[in-house]
Amino acid sequence: MWKDIGGREAGQIRPNSFANRVKSHRLSTLQLSNYKDIVSPHKGSINSLQVDLTEERYLLSGASDSSVAVYDVQRATDYEGGGHIAKHRSVFVVDKQHEHGHKYAISSAIWYPVDTGLFVTGSYDHYVVMNFKMPGKVYRTAMSPLAASHMLIAAGTEDVQVRLCDIASGAISQTLSGHRDGIMTVEWSTSSEWILVTGGCDGAIRFWDIRRAGCFRVLDQSQSQLGRRPPLLKRKVSISKSLSAGQNSSVKPRAPQKRSANGNGVRQSSVGRIPAKGSVRQRLHPGMLSSQDRATAHYGAVTGLKVTEDGMYLLSAGSDSRIRLWDVESGRNTLVNFETVRLQTSKPIQLATTQDPAVVFVPCMTAVKAFDIWSGKTCLTFRGHYEHVNCCCFSSQDQELYTGGNDRQILVWCPSRLISDGVDAGPMQDQDNWSD
Repeated sequence: MWKDIGGREAGQIRPNSFANRVKSHRLSTLQLSNYKDIVSPHKGSINSLQVDLTEERYLLSGASDSSVAVYDVQRATDYEGGGHIAKHRSVFVVDKQHEHGHKYAISSAIWYPVDTGLFVTGSYDHYVVMNFKMPGKVYRTAMSPLAASHMLIAAGTEDVQVRLCDIASGAISQTLSGHRDGIMTVEWSTSSEWILVTGGCDGAIRFWDIRRAGCFRVLDQSQSQLGRRPPLLKRKVSISKSLSAGQNSSVKPRAPQKRSANGNGVRQSSVGRIPAKGSVRQRLHPGMLSSQDRATAHYGAVTGLKVTEDGMYLLSAGSDSRIRLWDVESGRNTLVNFETVRLQTSKPIQLATTQDPAVVFVPCMTAVKAFDIWSGKTCLTFRGHYEHVNCCCFSSQDQELYTGGNDRQILVWCPSRLISDGVDAGPMQDQDNWSD
């Protein structure tokens, strides 16, 4: 580590490369913190965790005892062990005794993207923030981190329709139909405020443009591509080479056109053509064609979704205990072979990724595993919970991981405070090459 610092001072290592090496080293040393402790006031399982997107200072948690709590993760409330252990108690708690509190388990708690003075909760009592009545249990809620033109909350429930709740008007502004079973997870795109991704109990992952009717893409696990897409510079070079090769090649003679029945020599397109007999065939949205509409991304319910921060890839987890990486542009499975894991099947799980992205954190029964996104290999395994882990959240600012489970505990995983010379970053050490 000190060698890298000396190389940076001498100008031998570029700033981005040095920053990535430091982050990689800190990630490789994540361990259960022995100097930072979050005191959970919850009396039920922790179902949701999120650090606010503006300051990355306040941690929001929702639990099955109908309570939601907020913690200041940067300023401790008191200290123990001679001042060596920082205790972070909740700033405030909202439970079922509150006049606007939920009556049943809270399944989802998220911050309003641009203000820490507002957060949104979804509950098994069929309500989202006590204003929007849903037709069934609320599994997951989401708000776009990029939204500048709308204030919509996407809600996935037991019902087959996704509902968009407008905070500004206080009404459900839109319903999205396409799934054949309940929707367990919803996720907004990190590259467009209009694109929503949903995963259902029918095994389907659907992409929606909320400005249009119908979904425009259904992911199919049988449609695949090898590896991640090439860097932009290489793609430009390959495209220019193909264009130059095409210009130099001789022009092939055009095959004679077959004269159609109308006698004008132009072949009519089969899309949108009205058949002579039978009912009129409607021209459907590409995402709703019969051949694509029944495609599945998992052999079972889709229990978790996470879009990488660059918006280029989507990670999904299913009740078939499979983790898949999808190319958002092509909509294809990248065939990354994630190592075999056991995942929960009866409830949604919350995934987390690093900012690069290089690592994904996945709750795997009583442990949390960190996988290299591009190879699928396990980098680290975090064991500390006594029961199943439901959610995890990664703070890119402090390089800390927060996990919550059925044991009612919120654990903090911090980088080691010790810095030694020549420490190897392990399987994450090549991370600096990805961003150069």
